[in-house]
Amino acid sequence: MAARWHYIAATGLDFGYRHCAVPENWIFTAAELRGEPGEPAAIQRRMSEINSAREESQPLRTRTGGSTFANPDDPRTEGRKAWQLIDAVGGRGLAVGGAKVSEKHCNFLLNTGTATAADLEALGEEARRRVFEKFGVRLQWEIRRIGVPQRGPA
Repeated sequence: MAARWHYIAATGLDFGYRHCAVPENWIFTAAELRGEPGEPAAIQRRMSEINSAREESQPLRTRTGGSTFANPDDPRTEGRKAWQLIDAVGGRGLAVGGAKVSEKHCNFLLNTGTATAADLEALGEEARRRVFEKFGVRLQWEIRRIGVPQRGPA
């Protein structure tokens, strides 16, 4: 299939919370970005603040795919984020095989060193099941899962 190129101005992207208005199958291969000049010390201070906040709240430098579920936009959650819903259903520290829900931030699934993809997926599905059972809300995977589930020996 021949590649098709598209050029889009930022105004045409309709950026939102983990969303933009291009088809899901698009792959961005280049971007032209423009920044605003600023005072280097102020920029460095702001970057340090952001890094410190992330360090305090997220399991950095661990084996994780990052944020696992999108925050739901559903009145039944009463404004709670995905991690708060997972915490509310006893998910903090929950484990399947070598996969574990982070005790620092419940929207991160950790590979403790021996997790398989099946362990991580089963753990995520268990968290989703519990949240649905208690709140009636289906958490949406934010991690793009690819591949074919292992079916065992032929």
